[in-house]
Amino acid sequence: MKRRSFIQQTSLFGASLASVKLLSSFDTDSIASAQTTSPIKEINFGIISTESQANQKPLWEPFIAALSKSIGIPVKAFYATQYAGVIEGMRFGRVQLAWYGGKSYIEAARIANAEAFAQTVGLDGKRGYYSHLIANKDNPIVAAAKKQGGDKYVIQNASKLTFAFNEPNSTSGFLVPSYYVFAKNKIDPKKAFKRLIFAGNHEATALAVANKQVDIATNNNESLERLEKTNPEGRKKIEIIWTSPIIPSDPIAYRKDLPEDVKKKIRNFFFGFKDKKILEPLQWSALVPASDKTWNPIRELDIAKQVLELQSKEALNDADKKKLQELTSQLKTLQGR
Repeated sequence: MKRRSFIQQTSLFGASLASVKLLSSFDTDSIASAQTTSPIKEINFGIISTESQANQKPLWEPFIAALSKSIGIPVKAFYATQYAGVIEGMRFGRVQLAWYGGKSYIEAARIANAEAFAQTVGLDGKRGYYSHLIANKDNPIVAAAKKQGGDKYVIQNASKLTFAFNEPNSTSGFLVPSYYVFAKNKIDPKKAFKRLIFAGNHEATALAVANKQVDIATNNNESLERLEKTNPEGRKKIEIIWTSPIIPSDPIAYRKDLPEDVKKKIRNFFFGFKDKKILEPLQWSALVPASDKTWNPIRELDIAKQVLELQSKEALNDADKKKLQELTSQLKTLQGR
């Protein structure tokens, strides 16, 4: 499915669960550090927590070392236990460069002076990936869910099920299933399930299903492919019961206020780096030029989700009506209407 079809699908609807307010964990010294002027003596590279740091570090350290050598500036990996940690790190100047997901990027672009310049390309050559709903293969619900359609099954049987999202700033682990499975069907997952949890990352949701801690969870094709290497026995226990439309692949972003000469060195490295031994463990075949608007489909989805939630209310107060008008206007602007 082409990216245009993703935009068209999101454009047909409106949407949202309440946006998650990020809490800064940084003090005034951190704010002051954001005002540090060039020359840049060190760069912190933010890495969102799709799985445990113990698993991520061996994948990322060779790439970080190659980047540091190429641009002539020491680069250190910045691992956070939550996606918000990378966003806030960039917001307060502790992170100058980062790998984001689409949802976390649009938040970083909004509040953290982030500017996307590159997009990841998967090992299959695609600039996109898919969100999934997953269940344990031994769970009796699997046969019915696959026959009926996993999304439809979840909607009709939510009160009997336990469910795990990844975390609120995840694209495939929260935003995409929240819109396509729940918001479009006027279902509030916070009220619908027997039990609802936020597991924290894709690895955690996968293992929650594999270990029969929840009935159903969110995930994506890339993380499940990773699980085949990090926990093959766990992966064998997981069945995919729903697949989303294609999602634009991940952005790499730097702070807008980085010196232009540093930005150029960074771009040259990313666009010219071809070392398969380093790229393939990251599940990339290449990194290609991109701009902020590449992730407008994610913005459309996020806004559409908020619109649907407002429209699902029995009665709208004046504040709701004003918010609905604002969101509708934002959606039209993104769609060029």
